[in-house]
Amino acid sequence: MLILVAILLVAMFFMSSRTRKQQRAAAEFRNNLTVGAKVMTASGMIGTVVEVDDANDQVTIESVPGSQTTWLRAAISKQVEEPVADDADTDNMADEADVTAKSETGSTISPDATDVPDDLSGLDTAQREYREQQRRDADADGK
Repeated sequence: MLILVAILLVAMFFMSSRTRKQQRAAAEFRNNLTVGAKVMTASGMIGTVVEVDDANDQVTIESVPGSQTTWLRAAISKQVEEPVADDADTDNMADEADVTAKSETGSTISPDATDVPDDLSGLDTAQREYREQQRRDADADGK
């Protein structure tokens, strides 16, 4: 019983220390907000920091040009990274262009692909045929 309580206390200590570490990092991020940083609020609004008021602990965010809102510093949850176009994206576009240039339809389906019906009307028949084939194979293996 004493060992179980000790294990529980150690687990709670490690979980709480991780939480404190995350809270410390979030507070440090909020204290170091700068004008021009693209951020997201806890409610999901994304905008650019226009003004930081340290005296009132408030941040002014511009979501679209000309639309500024004032938020408490604690409502800012994280910094948003701008997506960067990498070489892999441009390579994919080139591959798509090759596919459409090579065939008239642009389809990547091979001619020997299995035809899948658009509706479920043939499902019972196909399932029955599959089961019959399985029985025949089992009978052939047993004889």
